[in-house]
Amino acid sequence: MSAQSRARFAQEARSERPDLVLLCLLLAAEADPELDERAMDWAQIELDRLAGMLPYGLRGGKAWASAVTELLGGRMGFHGTPADYDRLSSSLLHEVLRRRRGLPILLSVVWLEVARRAGAPVYGLGLPGHFVVGFGDPQEGLVVDPFAGGASLGAGPAEQAAEPRTPARTLDIVLRILNNIRAWAAARPEQSGVALWALELSLLLPSHPASLRYERAKLLVERGQFASGAAEMESYAEVVDGIDPPAAARIRGEALSARALLN
Repeated sequence: MSAQSRARFAQEARSERPDLVLLCLLLAAEADPELDERAMDWAQIELDRLAGMLPYGLRGGKAWASAVTELLGGRMGFHGTPADYDRLSSSLLHEVLRRRRGLPILLSVVWLEVARRAGAPVYGLGLPGHFVVGFGDPQEGLVVDPFAGGASLGAGPAEQAAEPRTPARTLDIVLRILNNIRAWAAARPEQSGVALWALELSLLLPSHPASLRYERAKLLVERGQFASGAAEMESYAEVVDGIDPPAAARIRGEALSARALLN
């Protein structure tokens, strides 16, 4: 991803109303060098096309949930499978639109954006280990599971786990996608480059866990960038020092060890 694209990602993340689709496409460009402006335009047009296939004049969350599910989960065949967790493409929006397969959160992004474009009252809902989509007033609890083709969660345990029903914010969704990518890469040591760009994009978000700086420093050392990794550790130790001096001392020790590898 070029410096210009990263600057665009950071600028969009700090805008008053961040564009979820644009942020998803910009992060996908890190993984796919062929995802240029033309390909990004295709993804936006495809979402518009799908939205245009929804009936006009629907009212109420239930009607919208039914129509969007019938279109995306039914006629278009969007859903997930266990094998999708093994593919990086399952976290890339343009690939999810092309394959009609993906992780729950990316399928939910498709549901959200198609529904929003058509004027539906819709929101994303982050559950522990899962992501779903709600329609209408969040207190109504009308929730569907895009990974299961839009199946209603009903009033069972999955719905109860959603309490309180606080719609997910755009940047929370983006960070969660990046966290998924980092988890995918962590299970594959040969993909440390993927983990690095996911960390670096996470750090461009205006709100992120401070510990991500330490994770990036450790990853740099693991990738043989000992000097820059050590410098990052020392910088992070300064932040930690006022909160947890023993932890700061340990991190400085790791930085010294990293510098010793230069000899």
